Amino acid sequence: MSGLEKRAEKARDKRAALGTDIDLESYESEAKSHGEMDSLEGLPSEVEQAALAAGVSLGGETSGDYLQMDQSPVLQSAAMEGIELLDIASALEKHSYLKDYYWKLVPIDMDKFTADVGLHPPAGYFIRAKPNTTTVFPLKACLYMGGGGSRQRVHNVVIAEENSSLHIITGCTTPAHAGRGLHLGVSEVYVKRGAHVSFTMVHNWGEEVEVRPRGASYVEAGGSISENYITLSPVKSLQAFPTATLAGEGAKASFNTIMYSSRGKIDIGNQTLLEAPKASAESISRVVSTGGEIINRGRMVGKVPDIKAHLECVGLILTDKGRIYSIPELDGWCGGLDMSHEAAVGKISQEELEYLMARGLPVDEATRVIVRGFLDVEIKGLPPALKEEMQKITKLEEIHGGS
Repeated sequence: MSGLEKRAEKARDKRAALGTDIDLESYESEAKSHGEMDSLEGLPSEVEQAALAAGVSLGGETSGDYLQMDQSPVLQSAAMEGIELLDIASALEKHSYLKDYYWKLVPIDMDKFTADVGLHPPAGYFIRAKPNTTTVFPLKACLYMGGGGSRQRVHNVVIAEENSSLHIITGCTTPAHAGRGLHLGVSEVYVKRGAHVSFTMVHNWGEEVEVRPRGASYVEAGGSISENYITLSPVKSLQAFPTATLAGEGAKASFNTIMYSSRGKIDIGNQTLLEAPKASAESISRVVSTGGEIINRGRMVGKVPDIKAHLECVGLILTDKGRIYSIPELDGWCGGLDMSHEAAVGKISQEELEYLMARGLPVDEATRVIVRGFLDVEIKGLPPALKEEMQKITKLEEIHGGS
């Protein structure tokens, strides 16, 4: 047994650090196996529809496509020079250097969920942008889980080499009839000197699915990462708290969270460690509850002088059954810091509602217009093709709410 496996064994019995706990053994360990595909022509219609519901239209204008069904890498195809896209198991066999990145940002013994991922055969994607490579169109990855009481385990590694620019959209999804399911995900993102990564994650899970993603990123001097997290459909429970480490001078991080919950429990947030001069970070979240419980966290840690950080956690509760618990944290370790936060939980303005109703909109439609505007977060630094994709994603779900 390797050292990593020994650490995972010790962690397997740990309870989750945050959120509701899960009995792993209540889910099937081995999911259905699927064969590889040479093209998208034979893609089952329910998989295609589930991918579209998560904002991923495989094929078309793309820098690459990856599709995983349950634990099987079904399709992997890079569409431009300078981009490498493989399933993680194949990448580990092909590249000996990958061991220097695999399980280095997210500890295998972080909790029982990471341990469960680490104790089973690797599945997930490996994406690498070679130095000075720029993606015009996003790479698209779909992680599809059939449900039926099974577990899906994913471990993704992304490396943006020096002065490269990498744009990724990942859609995590199930079919409408999926029933119970458990998704365990680990993502490690490395942004080298002067590189940029935008990583957009869209969740479209079923009402009986539980989700435990674990993620971390490491940004070198002059590099930047933008993580955009979108969930507009119901989920039984979700808990995530990714960490970005800004290790080089002038490194930047941006988190944008768009969350709409009608039921279930969501514990969502992010943390940025600003460890180098002139590093800067921003975290903006917009969350709406019409009956679900949302814990909305944000944490900025300033380790050195001459850094800048801002947190914005804003929520709307549209019914008497919803709950939003907002927790912004600023942790300064020295002088010379510029750190701020803004947090608010409230309701739709009656004045705005009456304004729209006076112009002929029924109350339900007026409410939806206001909520859509509230969730329309301007994400800076995205290329035009990715901005168009983001606009499509945020319009996918018909948003319902009471007045």
